[in-house]
Amino acid sequence: MRIVAVLAPDGAVGLELAGACQVFAAAYDPVSGDPLYDVRVCGSETGTAVRAHRLEIFRAQAPYRFEDALDADTVIVPAAHTVSTEVLATVREAHRRGARIASICTGAFVLAEAGLLDGRPAATHWAHAAELARRFPAVDVRTEVLYLDDGDVLTSAGVTAGLDLCLHLVRKDHGSAVATDVARRLVMAPHRDGGQAQYLIAPSVGGEGSLEPVMRWMQKQLTEPLTLASIAGQAAMSTRTLSRQFRAQTGSTPLQWLIRLRVHRAQELLETTQLTVDQIATASGFGSPVLLRQHFTKMLATTPTAYRRTFAAVGGSV
Repeated sequence: MRIVAVLAPDGAVGLELAGACQVFAAAYDPVSGDPLYDVRVCGSETGTAVRAHRLEIFRAQAPYRFEDALDADTVIVPAAHTVSTEVLATVREAHRRGARIASICTGAFVLAEAGLLDGRPAATHWAHAAELARRFPAVDVRTEVLYLDDGDVLTSAGVTAGLDLCLHLVRKDHGSAVATDVARRLVMAPHRDGGQAQYLIAPSVGGEGSLEPVMRWMQKQLTEPLTLASIAGQAAMSTRTLSRQFRAQTGSTPLQWLIRLRVHRAQELLETTQLTVDQIATASGFGSPVLLRQHFTKMLATTPTAYRRTFAAVGGSV
């Protein structure tokens, strides 16, 4: 069982603190029904003032101390009102011991102050990105993405992007089927790519100007030979307008988004069926096993066969 330590510094944002716990605590082994994570909320002996935006809503006493995070496999750092030397020391030492460190929203400032983001790309809430770049010029601040995975250090934007990041970590650890089950339990989107634009700068999903109808159509037509022109025709737009709106709403091009969708479908099939790689290439819309392997490896840094060996026993019957 992997240990996830969620830090509870003074002034922690309640939804980020609780949301991270909820995602990992909702992950169960599909065969045994056992929990897949030991989730520990770690704070100081004096307790934590938990807040919603600028309002302190209650005080809490974490069941674990900060030093209990040092043996964790993953440490989650939510946004907080203050950054104590104890929190900085915990983050540095946990990282030195080999833990994955992930921040939510302005938790990126903690990672930056701890020196973990020097020379790395990093995400934070759009309203604080300029300040992060000003205070820490060695950090490559990305202003529009939902979250960034840089291996042992991960960062995310606001509250819901933090949930997306936590779900991304579950998917990395236990595969797409387990992550999808967690998303279903929490009634959240099963996957939002980290490169997707922060929604506050784009039309809301389902609202006027939303591309949701054409995106749903693309999902249903996954195995068809879709082109930019055919997608634009379905959306009743020019290819230029479609590309511009797609970039604004997803941070991606229509064809890049389609490739991600097909790779995700291939992941599900590798986990839950005994289809061959050739058959999965067809069923996921790539048509060719060469194309499947090419895009799968580029996106996930592993091959379909290696992915199946890792996750099939957890996600399905293979």
